Amino acid sequence: MKVDVLLGLQWGDEGKGKVVDVLTPKYDVITRFQGGPNAGHTLEFDNIKHVLHNIPSGIFHESKMNIIGNGVVLDPISFKQEIDELEARGMDMTKNLVISKKAHLILPTHRILDAASEASKGKTKIGSTLKGIGPTYMDKTGRNGLRVGDILSNFDEKYSDLKKKHEQLLSMYNFEYNIEEFEKGLKEGIECLKKFTLIDSEHQINGYLKDGKSVLAEGAQGTLLDIDFGSYPYVTSSNTICAGACTGMGVAPNKIGEVFGIFKAYCTRVGSGPFPTELECETGEELRKAGHEFGATTGRPRRCGWLDLVALKYSVMINGVTQLIMTKGDVLSSFKTIKVATAYKIDGEETTEFPFELPDNLEVVYDELPGWNADLTGMKSEDEFPEELNNYISYLEAELEVPITIVSVGPDRDQTIVRAAK
Repeated sequence: MKVDVLLGLQWGDEGKGKVVDVLTPKYDVITRFQGGPNAGHTLEFDNIKHVLHNIPSGIFHESKMNIIGNGVVLDPISFKQEIDELEARGMDMTKNLVISKKAHLILPTHRILDAASEASKGKTKIGSTLKGIGPTYMDKTGRNGLRVGDILSNFDEKYSDLKKKHEQLLSMYNFEYNIEEFEKGLKEGIECLKKFTLIDSEHQINGYLKDGKSVLAEGAQGTLLDIDFGSYPYVTSSNTICAGACTGMGVAPNKIGEVFGIFKAYCTRVGSGPFPTELECETGEELRKAGHEFGATTGRPRRCGWLDLVALKYSVMINGVTQLIMTKGDVLSSFKTIKVATAYKIDGEETTEFPFELPDNLEVVYDELPGWNADLTGMKSEDEFPEELNNYISYLEAELEVPITIVSVGPDRDQTIVRAAK
C-alpha cells in the first residue's frame, strides 16, 4: 500500500478538513504531518460546525486510527482544550488517536517569543497567528526543542532549562509579558498528553502500509505558504507540500500514492504578504460575505480575489497532484462574469511562471468566463450542474492538465459531489 496525500494548493483555508472527513471512510488511518494549532480545519455535519486545530480530521470516524505525526508541532495547552471540547460531546479520543514521540512541543515561551517578534516588526510583520509555531520550528532546527517523548522523563527540568534560554532571548525585545499567564494550563496539558498512546510513528505508519492498511496524510496551511516554495518571507515555518509528508511521517518518496490537491474556485489569503489577484473593492467584499471568509483559527477577515492559475499551476507542479478537488463553487453563483488570472506582467514582460518574488508593480492578465446564475447547494449530482459551471471546470482541467474529481457545493459533508471519471 501507499500513502495518499491531501493538501491545499493556495494560501490555506481551501476546505481540507471537510474533504478529509468525506474521504476518511475509504481509509484505515488518517495522519497529520506538519503545522500546528495555526491550522483551522472546519467540518460541518448534522448542522453542527467543528473546528479542529491539532487533531486529524478523521477523528469523528470511531473505527479509523488518527495519528499526529513527527512533523507536527503540538501545544499541550490548546491540545487539552480541544480534547475537552470533544469529550464534552461524548467522544473518547484515547481509543483512536495516537501521537508521535518525535513531534515537537510548543511551550508558553514560544508563544511569547512569537508575539514579541511580530510586535517588533511593525509594518513588516508576517501576519503570524501568534501560536508559537515559528519559534518552535526554530528550536527544532536549532536542536534546542523539546519533543512529546520528553514528557516521559524529567520534563520539568528540561522545560526550566529551555525557558531560561527563551527568557534571555526575550530580554532583547522591548516587550512586556506575564509568564504565569502564558503558563496557565501547561501542567494539565502535559498530563492530558500522557493519557494518549505515544508512538514511534514512522514505524507504526510503515507497519500499517506493510499490512495493507490504507493511509491518508492530511496537510495543513497551503502550498503557497511553504517555507521553501511559498511567497517568502510571508509563509509558515513548515513544508506544506507533498514532500513534507515524507519527512513529517517518516515514509519514503516511493510510498506516496495519489496526491489530492484542494483549491477554492477563487482565492483567499489571511495576514500579510503579496496577493496578485486580490480584490480590494466591492467585489472582494461580496466574495468575503458570500463565502463567510473569516479565519477559523484567528477570526480575521480573509482577503479575497479571483482564481490565480499561475500560482495554481505552480502548486500542481511542485506537489505532483494527481487529482484536483474544487471547493466553494457555490460562492460564485451570484457573479455574472468570473475572472481567472492566466499570466503576470513584471516590468512589461509577461510570464506564466510563478516568480522568485511578487513585486508591487506586478500586473495580472485575466481571462473572463460567464458565471452560473444557479444555487448549487442543493445539488446531489454533476448532472445537475449548469452548463456554465461545467464549462468552468472543463476550462480549468484543460489549463491544469489534471482532472477535477470532486466538487464541493456547500459546507456540509453531504454537499460534496464526486464526478464520474472521464
